[in-house]
Amino acid sequence: MTAVTDQDHTEDAVSAQEEAAGGERPDTPQDAEESPAQPHARVEADDAADGRTGATQDVPEDGAAQTAGAWDDGLIARRVTDATAAVAATGVEPTAVETRGAGAPPAAPLAYDGALRSRLDALRELVGLSRTRLDSRTLAEAGRVLDEAAARRRLSGQHTVVAIAGATGSGKSQLFNALAGVTISETGVRRPTTAAPIACSWSDGSASLIERLGIPPRLRRRPLQSAEAEAQLRGLVLVDLPDHDSAAVQHREQVDRVLALVDAVIWVVDPEKYADAMLHERYLRPMAGHAEVMFVVLNQVDRLPGEAAEQVLDDLRRLLDEDGIALGEYGEPGATVLALSALTGDGVGELRESLGQFVTERGAAARRISADVDAAAWRLRSVYATGRRTGLSEEARDEFAARLADAVGATAAGEAAERAWLRNANRACGTPWLRLYRWWQDRLEPTTGRFPLRSQADEEATARQRVEQAVRTVAERASAGLPAPWALAVREAALRGSQGLPEALDDLAARAGLPPGRPPRPGWWPAAVLAQASMTLLQIVGGLWLVGQIVGVMAPNLGVPVLLMVAGIIGGPLVEWSCRMAARGPARRYGTEAERRLRESAAGCGRARVLDPVAAELLRYREVREQYGRALGVEAGVR
Repeated sequence: MTAVTDQDHTEDAVSAQEEAAGGERPDTPQDAEESPAQPHARVEADDAADGRTGATQDVPEDGAAQTAGAWDDGLIARRVTDATAAVAATGVEPTAVETRGAGAPPAAPLAYDGALRSRLDALRELVGLSRTRLDSRTLAEAGRVLDEAAARRRLSGQHTVVAIAGATGSGKSQLFNALAGVTISETGVRRPTTAAPIACSWSDGSASLIERLGIPPRLRRRPLQSAEAEAQLRGLVLVDLPDHDSAAVQHREQVDRVLALVDAVIWVVDPEKYADAMLHERYLRPMAGHAEVMFVVLNQVDRLPGEAAEQVLDDLRRLLDEDGIALGEYGEPGATVLALSALTGDGVGELRESLGQFVTERGAAARRISADVDAAAWRLRSVYATGRRTGLSEEARDEFAARLADAVGATAAGEAAERAWLRNANRACGTPWLRLYRWWQDRLEPTTGRFPLRSQADEEATARQRVEQAVRTVAERASAGLPAPWALAVREAALRGSQGLPEALDDLAARAGLPPGRPPRPGWWPAAVLAQASMTLLQIVGGLWLVGQIVGVMAPNLGVPVLLMVAGIIGGPLVEWSCRMAARGPARRYGTEAERRLRESAAGCGRARVLDPVAAELLRYREVREQYGRALGVEAGVR
């Protein structure tokens, strides 16, 4: 006797769902969970004396009783035991049915190896670094894989969930029953027959895994009791899915949902539909990377005469190879391809043996997660990987700095500094008469009309255009070869940095241009000034001497004063010319230094505002590219 008040509500809700989804109820008055081979009659029991109401009891038609509450995972027992056979023969009902697993500790959770953990961590880091650069739809599949990997890891690692999928009429439910050893899933000519997934577990502790698939308790079964089968398939949870080509949309949605959650898949095909385009294009080809957790079974070979079964099987292998599915032949990892007949049992033992070995390895769940990570990573390849070398070269940086220097007029500033140094040298070492003449010439000539002067507004507009062009050029070079989202991020970073850059460069030009005051003087300038003063003094002395002779103050002697005047007149320009030649080198160095300071200041401003943000985006891209390589399992990363 089992209290099923809550279970009845669950059954009614699921039944209503199936009827709304277009699923068909069995023609017999029994529930859909009851197989035709073992019909049960539901008996409403009035347990008022026990204080229980609404309790039901599943009683076999021969009068034998089974209890389902002994299973620790809530599965409905559907086992043909020796005790049940004895009840059928003698009509004597035992007081209790001994069941394994009552009060058993929960199964140990799944453990991923170091390589898979590293790949999952890399994918998680990749998603975290990319949330501000990629839209949620692009990262949705990777996020789903991470969520499912975390959810599967918390559940049993001692069980392997295998789904049986196939098209209408392929015989997957018949194969499901043959593996279970008892009729569990309804078969027949009515289509679609399987309206909802049905689970069958060969051992206890799998309830959480089945609940994750969304299979209600009334659709959970037990296989036929057999020590050999239980030892061979211990840990297997087999799920019979609706037809993937069902006319009911809800059935196809259930198939897609469950296929994304199970550890492995058995694809059942028949000789008529094994080459169906829908099967290959919608399921097999996209799941080519999951070949190691895939079985492809050619059913109904009993309908093929002679060697036709081998020919069809070879053609099926050819189609799978064209789909990109690796075949597990000659010891290579890949999909297992078998031919069998669920009706006659031919080949079912070979499938059961392969399944037993597959389940015993306890590696299907990790291989499925690894394949999911592969698939999610390859879908993201276009937004992370590129075949070109990316980054900002030194040549591009130098060209950007040169463009900014041209925009602020660094070359012109250096030339102006050089001219200023030379003018200062001329003032210090030039003859006073020549400087007086130049001053007089400057007074006489107009200050305008000699050079075509440009307005300040024109110069500012030209400088701004040069700065904008420099920013566009460096942004294009930095984003060249990057995937579209990261190229856009680089260009946006450069554009943000360019805002206010022309004004900042103007301030730098004003502060880093010509230094205030006079240029520094070399050590030989005092001697040159003294020599020029001496030449001037000689001219003055010679002139005064001649004047004294003319007025009769001094004795007549033309030779000495004339010689003094000639020496001063010739020596003054000679000293000035010598100083000018000597001043060229220091003036050039002074102008070069002024130009260098302005270039470095402009380059520093451009680096802080444009190049550093661009470099940060490129560094972020390199980080996600390295994480992407780890997620793919490539230690050296990808380009």
